[in-house]
Amino acid sequence: MSDLAPLLQRFFTDKLERHMNASIHTKAAYADTFRLLLLYAQRATGVAPSDLMLADLNADLIGGFLQHLETDRGNSAATRNARRAALRSFFTYASYRAPDSIATISQVLAIPAKRTKKTLVSFLTVPEAEAIIAAPDTSTWIGRRDRLLLRLGIETGLRVSELISLRTDSIQIGPHSQLECVGKGRKQRVIPLKKNTVKFLTAWIAELPTEQAMPLFPTHAGRPMTRAAVAKLVARNVAAAAERCPSLGGKNVTPHTLRHTCAMTLLHAGIDTASIALWLGHANIQTTQVYLHADLALKRRTLDRLPTIDGRPPARYQASDALLAFLAHR
Repeated sequence: MSDLAPLLQRFFTDKLERHMNASIHTKAAYADTFRLLLLYAQRATGVAPSDLMLADLNADLIGGFLQHLETDRGNSAATRNARRAALRSFFTYASYRAPDSIATISQVLAIPAKRTKKTLVSFLTVPEAEAIIAAPDTSTWIGRRDRLLLRLGIETGLRVSELISLRTDSIQIGPHSQLECVGKGRKQRVIPLKKNTVKFLTAWIAELPTEQAMPLFPTHAGRPMTRAAVAKLVARNVAAAAERCPSLGGKNVTPHTLRHTCAMTLLHAGIDTASIALWLGHANIQTTQVYLHADLALKRRTLDRLPTIDGRPPARYQASDALLAFLAHR
């Protein structure tokens, strides 16, 4: 009898749901990892997933699976490490419940994470952001929805999961208009809204059914949009905007680029990183530091303050003789 199937089921029901109360996003990501692993193990061993033993998932198979993610599926090293983290969580859980397999488990847990290359975050310039927001055809219902979603994503910096989970009752219109969302780690955030955005929100909500609270960005069937649908929405409007803004043609713009754009806008406005971290819902302010590395304008301002290579300080303003004479008699 397979010892893997009941152990894996208890991992989801006992650890993730009962003890950790993991979010639906975490459980979905873990389930996707194990679905990929079991299919890979079936091809590698010829054993059906329901008949696999825990001992079958040895270090060689797990290592081959992680390599398969990169070479065959084209996943990045960061995605590989995320899958590895899900596997480590399960094998750590299994180490207390399957002591007979501790040797196999220890070898799997010893598989190291792969070093990743830290790239600069990509963000939109002001002309690029304006071009994308103006791209949807607002003569249609879909176009008006898309325009508002793009505007809200750039101005608030919400994650995709936060955007598609917004409901009409998440918006509070009044003297101090704001939206409420529940983000990563179940952290609640309240974000103030600009007057122009409030105008678009008011007009959009008036188009939606008013009987009860519903998704702020619904499909034609009234259901919330999916992450894949938002990705297609962004790609479609970026392609349209590139005709008027050529710099978009060579950029890889994803839904998360909208969030990065909001962060860089706040940074360029002189907002400190601690406040930006609160705005974006970062658990650790170190996460916000990546925007300092990506801010080329900040680096240029730093360079302007440095002395030249021959040791002479930067040129300073020299007052005219008339001005010096005026100041001398004050």
